[in-house]
Amino acid sequence: VDGNGEICFWGRHVFMGYLNMPDKTEEALDADGWLHSGDLGKHDQDDFLFITGRIKELIITAGGENIPPVPIEDAVKEAVPLISNAMLIGDKRKFLSMLLTVKCQVNNETGTPEDELTPEAVELCSKLGSNSTRVSEIAGGRDRVVYAAIQEGINRVNEKATSNAQRIQKWTVLEKDFSIPGGELGPTMKLKRPVVMKMYKEQIENFYKEVLTPTTPDNPLPPK
Repeated sequence: VDGNGEICFWGRHVFMGYLNMPDKTEEALDADGWLHSGDLGKHDQDDFLFITGRIKELIITAGGENIPPVPIEDAVKEAVPLISNAMLIGDKRKFLSMLLTVKCQVNNETGTPEDELTPEAVELCSKLGSNSTRVSEIAGGRDRVVYAAIQEGINRVNEKATSNAQRIQKWTVLEKDFSIPGGELGPTMKLKRPVVMKMYKEQIENFYKEVLTPTTPDNPLPPK
């Protein structure tokens, strides 16, 4: 998908298998001796190899399209600097949706996210014409100016999608950022997708209640 594939290794440097563990060996090595890393990667125009995610994170839509979430999530964060975390949803679903968080202050003692936006985020909002200084003033569509700006960024990401299935159709900004104490992030700041799916199950299900009317550039915002 978009040049992404599993990174595999072959050569004298690759081990022959696990001692007395044929099942584990079959999981790691194929019949031709290729070691399957479980990592997704792609080559750029200069033939450098970039790791873009994990096979187990791969989203398989209801239409059968395989979509690596990390490149799309990174593209959204790059297009919308206000966003701190993004998680793509769509496994066994008819279209893609996304959970977003905005950059906020973090309690130095507990490591938990606070309601106040970071100075950078406040400045970004001000440039958009928004007076928001807190997450709670933005989340759930409360700040329509910020929501419109986020939609514009997502539109730019969608324009680069290689297929309609890879377009983000619905999204929302959550009330708090992801964190290690909150359980959404692991010790290395890696997104714990199953945990987030469980924590925000209601919001996710709301995306798919009316599958015939997904969010589009012509209808980007929730009703007042």
